[in-house]
Amino acid sequence: MSITGEVPGEGSDGEEVFIDDEDIINEIPLDEEDLPDQDDDDEQEEDMMDEVEDHSAYAFHGHTDEVFAAACSPTDASLVVSGGKDDRGFLWRIGSAEDVQELPGHKDTVCTVAFSSDGKLVACGSMDGQINVWNTATRTLQGTLEGSDSGFEWLKWHPRGHLIIAGSEDCNVWMWNADHNAFLNTFAGHSSTVTCGDFTPDGKLICSGSDDATLRIWDPKSAQCRHVVRGHSYHTQGLTCLAVTWDSQSIVSGSQDSSVHIVSINSGQVVGSLVGHTNSVECIGISPRYNWVATGSIDQTLIIWDLAHQAIRSTCEHDEGVTCLAWLGSSRYVVSGCVDGTVRIWDSLSGELARTFSGHSDAVQSLAVSADGNSLVSVSSDKSARVFDISMFK
Repeated sequence: MSITGEVPGEGSDGEEVFIDDEDIINEIPLDEEDLPDQDDDDEQEEDMMDEVEDHSAYAFHGHTDEVFAAACSPTDASLVVSGGKDDRGFLWRIGSAEDVQELPGHKDTVCTVAFSSDGKLVACGSMDGQINVWNTATRTLQGTLEGSDSGFEWLKWHPRGHLIIAGSEDCNVWMWNADHNAFLNTFAGHSSTVTCGDFTPDGKLICSGSDDATLRIWDPKSAQCRHVVRGHSYHTQGLTCLAVTWDSQSIVSGSQDSSVHIVSINSGQVVGSLVGHTNSVECIGISPRYNWVATGSIDQTLIIWDLAHQAIRSTCEHDEGVTCLAWLGSSRYVVSGCVDGTVRIWDSLSGELARTFSGHSDAVQSLAVSADGNSLVSVSSDKSARVFDISMFK
């Protein structure tokens, strides 16, 4: 046999030292039961990994399966809506285990939820092809909005009124008046699932992105398509996310092909590209205060860009892919949700990590900030929603 290491008198330079049988002084028999069990060590390591330190101030455990979506009321700082794979939505209050209202009626995953801008209504959209709208004061069903039975990927409220648009697997964008439960228009033109979209902040136009690798800009009144953005200067694979600048002049879109492009709403032309990601871009958020945009990717980075110069300000490294992000109001802080279950707050001025919140044991799927800016809600594949205190990041 041989051993490697420093032995007095010989082998001090680290070479192998050989021991002969006559060098053995004594043999000590060992009972195998006294030896450490490798399986026990493995179990202890697994237990340690399972015990995630929990920084949350409150946790909601109403869902029985993965939670995919969350939104905070714009007028009530403690009111939250969440939706998940258990086909249910819930309206609940931060810090209250009693004030919980289930929002039933769906037959498939509730994957998108949102409050109206005045906080009076809340909508839950499902892969069953229906959107249920609830009155937040009376907690009663206001109405059910139906499409073509194909699942809805996302929904958005008009920035001022009670109009809802939603993107469907049937390649269309649908629009309704939620006050009257009235269907208004279908925006047809995409050739694959409509994966992302929104009203412009001024409420005058609609933009939508699709798995067909195109962006479309629509007139909501006539349902006519004003611009189709496609081609060699644009994305080569399906769009995953988009955001509209606060002046309603530009759209920033992200794609499975790792590219981020800037499109002029007036001309429908690609006016810039943000090059830096190496894998699918999953989320985009535009700062309300600075002319900056944040993008998160499966490539394990959050990148903060200067829109005016189309240049990287900071690259924020993660341990796994970034799934979602949110700016903390008009502050300099941006928060990211990660596949590893962590939530991280970044200082966009310096690019430095300001805080890491743990508590989830699986991927973070969505983030929402309370109206008073004191609470951050994150929902996860671990079936929970967690609330973190962010009052120090204003």
